[in-house]
Formats: sequence, C-alpha cells, structure tokens
Amino acid sequence: MGKRVLVVDDEPNIVMSLEFLMKRAGFEVQVARNGREALAALEGAPPDLLLLDVMMPELDGYEVCERIRQRPEWNATKIIMLTARGRDAERQRGLALGADRYVTKPFSTRELVEQAKQLLGVA
Repeated sequence: MGKRVLVVDDEPNIVMSLEFLMKRAGFEVQVARNGREALAALEGAPPDLLLLDVMMPELDGYEVCERIRQRPEWNATKIIMLTARGRDAERQRGLALGADRYVTKPFSTRELVEQAKQLLGVA
C-alpha cells in the first residue's frame, strides 16, 4: 500500500493541482477543504503526510498543526505547511508548533514532491 497524503487547503485550484501532483508521484491522496475536515480525516486512519495550508477559515493551519501534535497517536504524521506568508517569525511559529517543513508559495512542484518523499522515506 502506498503512502497516504492529506491535502488541506481552501483554494480549489491549489487542491486540484496538489492532488494531481501527489497522485502522479505515487501517493494515495485525500482532500480536506478546511481545518475541521482535516482533523476529522485524521480520526479514521491518519495519513502519512499532511500538506497543510496556513490561511484557512475556521481553523488555520497553525491551530491544526498544534492540535495534531497534541495527540500522541498522530505523532507519526508528517506535516508540510504551505503558505504565502514567508516571514521568519511565521516560519518559526510553524516549526515550533510541530511542522516538519514550512514551504512558501509559490513553490517548485518538483521540490515539494522531493520534500514529501524525503520525509516519508520513499525513493
């Protein structure tokens, strides 16, 4: 069974492109359109990786990341935060809350796939 990725973003075009990109790279992909959907998706069988947008309605990516890291059963799930906010303070906040990587938009799709594969130990 392939590694599972949960794409969490409220922007349909970004969701569609990330879903396509990750499937093409060989991952199984689920989609959540906001933070609440993301947390609900983790309740079933937690994915191996979250591609998590920062700026979303209801629960932002920082809060989702923090809640995930508070649950020991979700510790194995890797998190790559994706955001247009690239200031050092925001990057530090994301990493301090438990993100494994913090990638600013626009990003190289090739590099994003490589980071995902590195985090998940996939060749």
